[in-house]
Amino acid sequence: MIQDLPQSWPAPTTPKPIVIVGAGGIVRDAHLPAYAKAGLSVSGVTDIDAERAQSLAADHGIKDVYDSVADAVAACGTEVIYDIAVPPHVIEDILQALPDGAAVLIQKPMGADLEQARAIRQICRDKSLKAAVNFQLRFSPMMMAARQTIETGLIGELLEIEVHLNIFTPWTLFPFLIPMERVEIAVHSIHYLDSIRALAGNPEGVFARSLRDPRAQDFAQTRTSVILDYGNTLRGLMSINHNHQAGRKFQSAWFRIEGSDGVMMVKLGVCFDYPNGEPDELWYCRNGGEWEQVPLEGSWFIDSFMGTMRNLQRFDAGEDDHLFAGVEDAFQTMALVEACFDSMKRPAIPLDLG
Repeated sequence: MIQDLPQSWPAPTTPKPIVIVGAGGIVRDAHLPAYAKAGLSVSGVTDIDAERAQSLAADHGIKDVYDSVADAVAACGTEVIYDIAVPPHVIEDILQALPDGAAVLIQKPMGADLEQARAIRQICRDKSLKAAVNFQLRFSPMMMAARQTIETGLIGELLEIEVHLNIFTPWTLFPFLIPMERVEIAVHSIHYLDSIRALAGNPEGVFARSLRDPRAQDFAQTRTSVILDYGNTLRGLMSINHNHQAGRKFQSAWFRIEGSDGVMMVKLGVCFDYPNGEPDELWYCRNGGEWEQVPLEGSWFIDSFMGTMRNLQRFDAGEDDHLFAGVEDAFQTMALVEACFDSMKRPAIPLDLG
């Protein structure tokens, strides 16, 4: 039964302390609360804004504040896990500064584009880094259960994966996105594309369009349509609209995962009334049966952030034999994202009206 499937990654036996590189909002709001909940210790932090690093350390009882990544490496070597939470364009320089063989968790996306992702992957290979990328949605309780439901055959042959969002996202909360040429897919729907890959593997190709909207006119794209080509049996698609301004009644944020024998619905609670959110939900129905709500042990925010770090800790210690979101796998998500942007440059098939 789905209710019996594990919804969280197992904890490491002897976790290493964590050193945070970057002291921004995602660290304060998600990483540190998740690590505290998981019983993981954060021993140090560094940020180019020294005052911000000091403030984070004071608020969360972090013992050491380092002036630079080099200082952190000199003090800690490979005896810690490095948690990099910085803008994508500076990831390469930080990875180069880490000691060979270090364990490192890299904030998504894995670079700003596929070229940067390829460079990041090569650095990790050259330095033998034990490197994972923080694609956390695949580690959330609901998606962990959904993936194992598919793998154990509880919905039969996988036939449909649909992501449907019709919500209102207050884009004014993210002014740093205004100058970016790539917005919706690159910073939001990348989570869904990665999770689809975790459920069904790589598609053969994609068809995509991502559009500007006059209701969020300062941002390059806030609406997206994607068809994922999995051949003649599995249908994969995404329909994303962040600008629905007619209230909560007909808003939606769901994965629909349908097989030959049953269906799952996954509610993405954080998307509603952002940033307040609503509870995540997982529903399951065998064909011809009744819908059952599966109790969840936590939520995408913040519980999934425990999973990415736990997996990395266990892999570093030899307790896990693979990284579920390692750089080699994450690169494939970046390749899928890049394919979406490449698809946008290609014309649709015109109508033959002759």
